[in-house]
Amino acid sequence: MHLMTVNNRAMGMWLNESCTDDFILLGIFSHSPADLAHFSVVMVVFSVALCGNVLLLTLISIDARLHTPMYFFLSQLSLMDLMLVCTSVPKMAASFLSGRKTISFVGCGIQAGLFVCLVGSEGLLLGLMAYDRYVAISHPLHYSTRMSQRVCLQIAGSSWAFGMLDGLIQMVVVMSFPYCGSRVVDHFFCEVPALLKLACVDTSLFETLLFACCVFMLLLPFSIIVASYVRILGAVLHMHSAQAGKRALATCSSHMTAVSLFYGAAMFIYLRPGRYRTPSHDKVVSIFYTVLTPMLNPLIYSLRNRDVMEALRPGLDCSRSSSQQ
Repeated sequence: MHLMTVNNRAMGMWLNESCTDDFILLGIFSHSPADLAHFSVVMVVFSVALCGNVLLLTLISIDARLHTPMYFFLSQLSLMDLMLVCTSVPKMAASFLSGRKTISFVGCGIQAGLFVCLVGSEGLLLGLMAYDRYVAISHPLHYSTRMSQRVCLQIAGSSWAFGMLDGLIQMVVVMSFPYCGSRVVDHFFCEVPALLKLACVDTSLFETLLFACCVFMLLLPFSIIVASYVRILGAVLHMHSAQAGKRALATCSSHMTAVSLFYGAAMFIYLRPGRYRTPSHDKVVSIFYTVLTPMLNPLIYSLRNRDVMEALRPGLDCSRSSSQQ
């Protein structure tokens, strides 16, 4: 009788666990000494990304010299990066430190949708920022009229709207699939491809559409970038002064570096055939994509930008004088 009671309790616990709507995120780190060191590095990078983007947003908002179209777009990029690191890393850190690896069904859907939204918005914004550089270099006399406040708001708004629409569609479709089997996600956040592996129905049609959507969302802004820089190069070659050409290319160097980082990681993740993808590779690249790139962007745009360094100098001088006292 006692044995039957124990068995019934065990069966009840199993049913409760299997009927829950929660997903389980396996994460990327174990509690080995090596992984503890890796986790510490990720948290340092996350902290630098957080502080760097907040600092850049603050400087752009308070310094009148940075109230230009280029820095307006840069503020939107920093906001996207800030939201991107906060979408996945805090939950990953909380799960690692507490040992609670569950995430609710709704929370998982929101995390997946936000990630798609922010990545899509950032990709399109980087493409349109290349157009801004083209206008500044090729049509400097008409720059203020071509890149008016209304045009800048339309460019930023279209980037956000495009990403939100894509994120909402993918979130609704993915979370409408039945998940009647395992709910263990082999990732450190709810990414759409990782969730599709757990669905109880055939998702091949949606995966094909998803691949086509990713190709479109990567190639559309990338084509804008290529076309803009081809025209920029043509304008530079027609400049009579070599020094002016160097200055023009220097203003594009930060953007080209950010584009290379973003699109290199994005194409590696989303444009590979499924047979070449492994969960371990996806998790490592996703760390680079969701944490390292948002940390590097503010460093790229600040350390290589004279205007940002000039805006930052009063604060540095103040802190230097305080430390000397």
